[in-house]
Amino acid sequence: MTDSPISGPLAAVLREQLAGTLIERMGIEVLELTAGRAVGTMPVAGNTQPHGLLHGGASVVLAETLGSLAAMAHAGAGRIAVGIEVSATHHRSARSGLVTGTATALHLGRSSASYEIVLEDSASRRLATARLTCLLIDERPVP
Repeated sequence: MTDSPISGPLAAVLREQLAGTLIERMGIEVLELTAGRAVGTMPVAGNTQPHGLLHGGASVVLAETLGSLAAMAHAGAGRIAVGIEVSATHHRSARSGLVTGTATALHLGRSSASYEIVLEDSASRRLATARLTCLLIDERPVP
């Protein structure tokens, strides 16, 4: 991947790769993707717990998705990023609207990458803060 926002042919390739995955089922849209930063959104609707609040696990899925995609951009061709640690602090919840996540690189190394991911509601109030570390390894053929 490049160090520029996602657009054009790259956006089409990414949509194709994410088709049929949890990312698609959660309604996550990737708006920007570089090794240093990823931004995406997810609707609250369809991602709630039984009481109508945004599910904490859905927040973590958005956070890990954005951090992992940015780590993949950093890893480069022939390499992949696999999450080895994720944690999240939930500050507040949401009942409707769109959640926006911004993953910012904390460390971009040869064998690992770490990100802080801030999730905000439609009013720019912080919902959660997450941290993700990915191991960068050589891609292996799928059996």
